[in-house]
Amino acid sequence: MLSFDIRSLTERAVAVDDTLSPDDPVWLEGDAVPSAPIRVKGRLSAAGPGRFYWHGTIEGDVTLPCRRCLGDAAAHVADDAHLIFAEAGAEGVEDDPDVFVLDDRSPELDLRPAIREQWLLNVPGYALCRDDCKGLCPTCGTELNLGACDCASTAADPRWATLHKLRDGQG
Repeated sequence: MLSFDIRSLTERAVAVDDTLSPDDPVWLEGDAVPSAPIRVKGRLSAAGPGRFYWHGTIEGDVTLPCRRCLGDAAAHVADDAHLIFAEAGAEGVEDDPDVFVLDDRSPELDLRPAIREQWLLNVPGYALCRDDCKGLCPTCGTELNLGACDCASTAADPRWATLHKLRDGQG
């Protein structure tokens, strides 16, 4: 369970040990959605009047397009998160981007939007399907991991000829 009654949190801390599913409605179009449920573990407790603190870990896997060949590349995401939640109108809440503002009409604290944000901040910007990925041919687009393409070798840009001569010791 990733949603908690705020009134019970003021009395005692709770242990969080659950998962956030890839088909949960918290995910938006364009998000790097996990390939399997994200493991969420931690502790949620009161941190003063109208404030709550969650410390825990999120961990899961995501499939991204390979940076070189555009095939599937798996990446593992793990984060040790420290999140602060506060009721709307609390002092210093509106200007602090690190504080998640609670909906004053809801009697529950829902961790899912904050977990989503932490997940997206920790998903790598790019991934490789393997370290020795050869990528795509820049001329015909053939995936070079599957074999060489039939393109004729392209001549180098003549503007670089002087530099090539220097490199080869002919200059």
